[in-house]
Amino acid sequence: MLHSSLLRQLDEIARSGSIRSAAETLNVSASSINRRLLQLEEELGLQLFHRHRRGMTLTAAGEIVIAHIRETLRDHERLHLRLRELRGTEGTQVRISAMHGLAAGILPRLIREFRAAHPEIHVTVRAQTTAGVDADLAMGAADLGLSYAYPQGHGIEATAVFPTRLGVIVAAAHPLAARSDLRLMELADHPLAIADETMTINHLVSDAFARAGLRIRPTYKSNSIELLKSMVRAGEAISFLSRIDVDEDLRTGQLAYIPILGRELKSHELRLGRRIDSTLAPAVTLFEESLRQHISRIETPWVD
Repeated sequence: MLHSSLLRQLDEIARSGSIRSAAETLNVSASSINRRLLQLEEELGLQLFHRHRRGMTLTAAGEIVIAHIRETLRDHERLHLRLRELRGTEGTQVRISAMHGLAAGILPRLIREFRAAHPEIHVTVRAQTTAGVDADLAMGAADLGLSYAYPQGHGIEATAVFPTRLGVIVAAAHPLAARSDLRLMELADHPLAIADETMTINHLVSDAFARAGLRIRPTYKSNSIELLKSMVRAGEAISFLSRIDVDEDLRTGQLAYIPILGRELKSHELRLGRRIDSTLAPAVTLFEESLRQHISRIETPWVD
């Protein structure tokens, strides 16, 4: 691979038509440039320049080499531009608005990993309801939003959509934890801890039980995903959450996720969004891509 300084020297010879002019422009000795040019021509086995009394012109081989050199120099400049943009993230921040369960679930691990790679970028998280995430994005109080649904309109677009499906969540030591799958009818005799009516999960679960012709009798209800998981960890109840909601608990072996057989339980989507008219800073773009990759790695199996 040619050294970048030699690339510039050859380009300047082609532009100026002489080694002496190139040396003056680049503040390098003419003898040094001439020696490196001769070494390169010997290595290639081809002459790159015609030497005339009035200057130097490119040979056919030289035209090919100079075209490659100039493209390489343009790529080199683009690389340095990107690196300057990244250096420009110093002291900047990324503002995330996410539903409570997501803010306490998948985000802490992701932020730790992101900050280890980019310690100059500060990340702030606002835990919100779905409507709160929507409002934060609409008002410009957040750069990115993570929610299971965005209301239509409001100038918000989803830059990534992750299909998810609820499963049965039980403590690792629960008798059901060894099951590979379950049907809703098998859960009727177990204490249930479910999301309350303010959350999308409640409607998905209630509709699923209705389609199965079953009556749902929850022992606990809450709008806090963390409270529901706490009740499950304690063995007080089982619950319905997605793998994304319990990813950290699965990693630590505290909870088990069991897919539900049948078509009664409908899927839902986790959406990463931003305002349509927003221009994302380099730091936000970096975090958005990290978030996209992190969520994509979480398995969300579908069972019918």
